[in-house]
Amino acid sequence: MKPDEIRKVEAYLKNLFKGSPITVKALPRKNDSAEVYVGEEFVGTVSKDTDEGETSYHVTMTILDMDLE
Repeated sequence: MKPDEIRKVEAYLKNLFKGSPITVKALPRKNDSAEVYVGEEFVGTVSKDTDEGETSYHVTMTILDMDLE
């Protein structure tokens, strides 16, 4: 993802989850996705999807069952 896209997605997530120290970091070899962190903890990825001229961003977060205990 381009730096301006990353800044926009990060600003959106920070506004959505007010008070959370969210950071979106580019991946060196990927131009369609980035990593999402809360503080120093990796929590998921955001992927860019362009279809029929419309762009959307998908956030994927995996929660392990051991983390729920």
